[in-house]
Amino acid sequence: MQRGQQLPAQGNELVEQTGLPQNLVSYHLGLLRQAGLVQVHKSDADARVTYYGVNLAALTAHYAQLGAALAIPSDQGRQDLSALTVVVLCRANSARSQMTEGWLRALSAGRLIVRSAGTHPAALHPLAEQVMAEVDIDIGHHHAKHVDVLAQLRPDVVVTVCDIAREECPVWPQATTQLHWSIPDPAAVTDPEAQLAAFRVARDELRLRVEGLLALLATPSRLG
Repeated sequence: MQRGQQLPAQGNELVEQTGLPQNLVSYHLGLLRQAGLVQVHKSDADARVTYYGVNLAALTAHYAQLGAALAIPSDQGRQDLSALTVVVLCRANSARSQMTEGWLRALSAGRLIVRSAGTHPAALHPLAEQVMAEVDIDIGHHHAKHVDVLAQLRPDVVVTVCDIAREECPVWPQATTQLHWSIPDPAAVTDPEAQLAAFRVARDELRLRVEGLLALLATPSRLG
């Protein structure tokens, strides 16, 4: 992972990262969308901007099928993560970043140092606490913090989980890995039943992304 490389990404960023012509990038994005491997999301910061991201659930399913067909053993081992610090940033630090913090702690068995914060912190959303409790992760003791509180940290990984935070939050140049996860804001859904479903979708999407991040961190040669 190159420093500063981010996925999901905007179309012009993909052109820049790949060095391919715009029409060729658009063509391949179309094929990947048809295959269900790419998700499209309008930016929360500017609805005119489109983010393209990997459909991790579909990709994981494809890898599992290939692994079974080829009898490839899965590597579940984790190297020592205790020396690594991960910072998760969001606008309100009330839902997506808090759920991410919960997943990172739980799935790393507490070996990572994890902190989350927001540019405009608000109270922990009760549905974030509820849906994480459904998977036996207690985040009820979490509280929202302003990003300035973390200014003295020297994180190894910085993750933004909302488009607004990506635009507003400072960048830690010393962070080996900087990632952007464009996760739609479940709190923006107004219908109560649909909102609960949106929180569950965000929770499950974040778990997949955290699992991928832990696999990345467990292989130091892939960082930098």
